Amino acid sequence: MPPRSTRKYFKSTIEPLLAESKTSVEFVGEINEQQKPEFLSGAKALLFPIDWSEPFGLVMIEAMACGTPVIAFNRGSVPEVIDHGVTGYICEGVQGAVGALQRLDELSRTEIRAQFERRFSARTMALNYVDASTALLQAVKRPVLRRVAVS
Repeated sequence: MPPRSTRKYFKSTIEPLLAESKTSVEFVGEINEQQKPEFLSGAKALLFPIDWSEPFGLVMIEAMACGTPVIAFNRGSVPEVIDHGVTGYICEGVQGAVGALQRLDELSRTEIRAQFERRFSARTMALNYVDASTALLQAVKRPVLRRVAVS
């Protein structure tokens, strides 16, 4: 459950905005791990409007695993995770995100899921770790060449 100050802020600031909104925004709140696949699979898109240097953003990967496109601000790891125009859209701000919403039907949910499998499945990630570890071990085994100046 969110801290008391967060709930108070939501009640006093966000909830009134949702109530007067002319859109069909529905606040769902937190969901558990069992609810997440169905929820993300049924979403039109995942909005990821971060404004800081997020180092990874697991929620983007979770959405892609469900075939759900991601609309995210161009911050932190977003360009490394999202393939613009394939798995979602990378935007510079709110107006870009609004424009991206209009283009969601151009994306293939099947391709988004396939891209997840190619890049982020447990097998792919494990093989990438093995490759990185092997490269490090090989680098350590190589002799270091030292140059000696002779006068």
